[in-house]
Amino acid sequence: MNAPTSSDMPDSGDAHIARNRLEAHLDAGPRAWPLDIVAATGSTNADVATRLKSLPRDAHALPAPLVRVAFEQTAGRGRQGRPWFAQPGNALLCSVGCIVPRPVDALGGLSIAIGVALAEGLATLPLDASTRVALKWPNDLLLTVTDDGAPRIVGKLAGILIETVWTTADATAVVIGFGINVRGAEAVAAQVDALRAREATLASGLPPAALSAACASANLTDTLAAALNALTPALAQFGTDGLAPFLPRWHALHAYAGREVVLLEQGVERVRGIATGIDATGQLLLDTPDGIQAIAAGDVSLREAQ
Repeated sequence: MNAPTSSDMPDSGDAHIARNRLEAHLDAGPRAWPLDIVAATGSTNADVATRLKSLPRDAHALPAPLVRVAFEQTAGRGRQGRPWFAQPGNALLCSVGCIVPRPVDALGGLSIAIGVALAEGLATLPLDASTRVALKWPNDLLLTVTDDGAPRIVGKLAGILIETVWTTADATAVVIGFGINVRGAEAVAAQVDALRAREATLASGLPPAALSAACASANLTDTLAAALNALTPALAQFGTDGLAPFLPRWHALHAYAGREVVLLEQGVERVRGIATGIDATGQLLLDTPDGIQAIAAGDVSLREAQ
């Protein structure tokens, strides 16, 4: 791994990635991945995309995935170009650049697979027994808590943004970006509320949630190690087998299974129904009065029906 300079690292506290501890917690695979840690950048996804664009367009052009982490992003974004809010040092802001040995038309469901991997990775942290990391279609991680035997959604814990940089007949260079709220959910909630107050068309959604609500010792170092350890086998498995092996694992983590949900497009209801799962391509399956409908991700947003 590439060591950061001292100026890249916060002085102390939880807003810090401890290099020695990270090395100790990483498996052998991700321990060999090149890792850059910076104090601030516009977008880690954009930074990694620039690196990938400079590579030869060949399936073997990148010996190992490369990782970039920032304590602050000034132009972070999520799906549909929406801004991603995070207080410096309170969220793990990370992008992984890799070459998947599949053409772009065989990448369907990659975000589903990555969501499964990250949820399973975070579950290896010492979370409270009543809490769980669950999945919201297509690419959000939620924090849930069990009250009186019934799971309750606390809020959005993490988001994923996957971008294609280039593709060939047998390989695609992609950037896998993810932001995980480790601490400071209240500050992020205030930023989101301010944005919604300015933009009337922005649909209301789940409040932010942070790992610290489920794990008092939550920190950036252990969160990064858990994420990278989970991504290593997931990328290899997806490259070989595609989405299929991730489907039962996704369904086991489905936050809205059996619940009535609404799909919004630009803030307007498009369809509603009971969320039954996803199909073999990663489309959401809704049980509606007109029968089962398969919904592609596109520009739609999922909300629980009120």
